[in-house]
Amino acid sequence: MISAFLQYLQYEKNFSSHTVFAYRKDLEQFSSFVSEKYNLQSLVDVKSDYVRDWIISLKEAKLTSTSINRKISTLRSFYKFCRKHNSNIGDPLAKVSAQKTGKKLPIFFKDSEIESVLSDNPIVDNFSDSRDDIILETLYDTGIRRAELITIKDEDFNFFSLTLRVMGKGNKERIIPISNILKVKAKNYINIKKGLFGNTDSFIVTDKGCPTYPNFIYRVVKDKMGTVSMLDKRSPHVIRHTFASGMLNNGAELNAVKDLLGHANLSATQIYTHTSFEQLRSIYKQAHPRNNKNNH
Repeated sequence: MISAFLQYLQYEKNFSSHTVFAYRKDLEQFSSFVSEKYNLQSLVDVKSDYVRDWIISLKEAKLTSTSINRKISTLRSFYKFCRKHNSNIGDPLAKVSAQKTGKKLPIFFKDSEIESVLSDNPIVDNFSDSRDDIILETLYDTGIRRAELITIKDEDFNFFSLTLRVMGKGNKERIIPISNILKVKAKNYINIKKGLFGNTDSFIVTDKGCPTYPNFIYRVVKDKMGTVSMLDKRSPHVIRHTFASGMLNNGAELNAVKDLLGHANLSATQIYTHTSFEQLRSIYKQAHPRNNKNNH
């Protein structure tokens, strides 16, 4: 059933290979747990108490509530799939509740920090410098995910209409506007790249002209942003947070930002509707009665 479930996720739900792998690991981990503790040979015989015991073991292993909830969600999806194919199978998750999680505000870079590491000169002759700069420029200009950046091809850019075609989660395509500065930098980078490697399958490539990979993008962002930011986490996703926060703080509508980010639900975008500290300081100075007195 696990194998059939994973094939369903991959071929019918169009989940990414990364997501399918995560589901597989969760189910294999749970299967090993109930097999060792309860000597079960089939997940069909699992009871709610077994799931609760597993959750306790995950807590003892110091997993976060967010990680535990993801694993619970995996089991819910799996047993829902099982019941769809066999109505006699029970639901061991029926009496299992999700773990409470504290809502954390997304962290983000200051716009000035990103601007300081981006090249002011759109015409850079060195390939590696041009490539590293275009990675940050594209992420910051569009707010796309790291996985989406990796799949972009040269022809996904339309320099005439100033747009970029992106393939998001669930193979959902969206068109994103781009700035003129990204256009100029991208054209320059593509010309350098073609001079070295000819036509490539990927927009972003390594120093050897090979398709890039997640850790490569992560290292470039971490190293570049490490020169200006004191944040412990300096990832491509933090740039995505920065893009969303900046758009909303500058008056963009929530639905528009949702579409730009490729979120399926508005709730995923609402996390960015926090007010920045700078805005709070400005509002406080303007509105607090003591700040309106002459002797403040």
